[in-house]
Amino acid sequence: MIIKANALKKLSLKALPFADAASPDLPLRQLLRLSLFQVSVGMASVMLLGTLNRVMIVELGIPAMLVALMIAIPVLVAPFRALVGFKSDNYRSAIGWKRIPYLWFGTLWQFGGLAIMPMALLVLAGDRAIDADWAGYLGAGLAFLMTGLGMHMTQTAGLALAADRATEETRPRVVALLYVMLLVGMAISSIIIGTLLRDYSALRLVQVVQGTAVVTMLLNVTALWKQEHVQPMSKAERDAEGPTFRDAWLDLTKGGDAGRLLAVVFFGTLAFNMQDVLLEPYGGEILGLSVSATTLLTASWAFGALAGFTMAARWLASATDPMRMAGRGILAGLAAFCCVIFAAPMGSTVMFFAGAALIGFGGGLFGIATLTAAMTMPAVGAAGRGLALGAWGAAQATGAGLSIFIGGAIRDLVNHAAGNGMLSEALATPATGYSVVYHTEIGLLFLTLIVLGPLVRARAMTPEGTGKLQLSDFPT
Repeated sequence: MIIKANALKKLSLKALPFADAASPDLPLRQLLRLSLFQVSVGMASVMLLGTLNRVMIVELGIPAMLVALMIAIPVLVAPFRALVGFKSDNYRSAIGWKRIPYLWFGTLWQFGGLAIMPMALLVLAGDRAIDADWAGYLGAGLAFLMTGLGMHMTQTAGLALAADRATEETRPRVVALLYVMLLVGMAISSIIIGTLLRDYSALRLVQVVQGTAVVTMLLNVTALWKQEHVQPMSKAERDAEGPTFRDAWLDLTKGGDAGRLLAVVFFGTLAFNMQDVLLEPYGGEILGLSVSATTLLTASWAFGALAGFTMAARWLASATDPMRMAGRGILAGLAAFCCVIFAAPMGSTVMFFAGAALIGFGGGLFGIATLTAAMTMPAVGAAGRGLALGAWGAAQATGAGLSIFIGGAIRDLVNHAAGNGMLSEALATPATGYSVVYHTEIGLLFLTLIVLGPLVRARAMTPEGTGKLQLSDFPT
């Protein structure tokens, strides 16, 4: 009976979707536990981009430009993701840890930002006993900066740690699993947060955001527990001179493809993410949806992204060039923004949610394609895994942060002009500002295709650029 039970246990583990991502050095249980840090990052992303922007604009009455500025604050530290990755590549502690210290302190920053965020937002909205506008600006800015810094540190160090522990054979599947866990965390947390905020109140907002901070700490501590081996180092080893960031960066960018790839990631993310701060307010202000209903948009986006991931697995199995696959994601984005634009004049909630799902599909396909290209870039000299993943994340996060601020600014400026009669009478509606933003995103998608073109041709003409991966590399 014991033998049969053990055989059944092994069979059940092998039947799991990501069983082939495990290896002797990284068993499946430890891999799934490590992936929890992506769930916490996805949960924080939903809170910043899916819930708080709607609450601040609609319920708290904070101007969209100010909201966009607050949410875009983490972009100030996004370029340092490459530096964080490089530092974690070369960090030398007495017990030999490299990634865990950065993962731990990233968790602390993320927890602290979420802990003080709800009170800071209430003060910013005018709920205070004294007349001190600066306190609201300072508190909200500090909360968003801490949360963003924590997310960047946690994700960069966590991805690098997973890549370190995986083998050459399983590394693409491990990183793919972590990407899926990010989307799963966003989908599940958006449903839970939307349900909890169905009956909105200031007290409920404080409870939900601070509860998210506690769950973040629990998830990340569980994820990092015993994930990196203790390898004591002597003082001489710790004091030995290591490579410089400049040398490592030059090693990374050798060959010419890395710079163009980072430009593609930046412009593509700029195009797909400009609507992040506006999609839910658009649903609430223009289509009359409730807080709970608009929060479910994030779930639609996440499920669309998972569908894009499934298609990516099939295309990669047939040796499709990742850059061609990124182009297909851009084309899906063009259709998505057309659906969102026409949802307002047609008054169609179904078309609106379909557009949100298509944005997730196109953005997910684009993201996994560029991540695949970044992972398969050859490691040269001092350029380690942390630097490569950090550079990809820095380009993506910088594009996302800038797009959020630009989107909110365009919406406010256009609506101000429309409200003052500077535009035609037909455009004097609240939907005009949103529509201009979505049309701008369509233009940026075409720009991304232009930047992408030479890279596709260059990869198509070289055997090593085809990036042939098997279906099992990206489990469906």
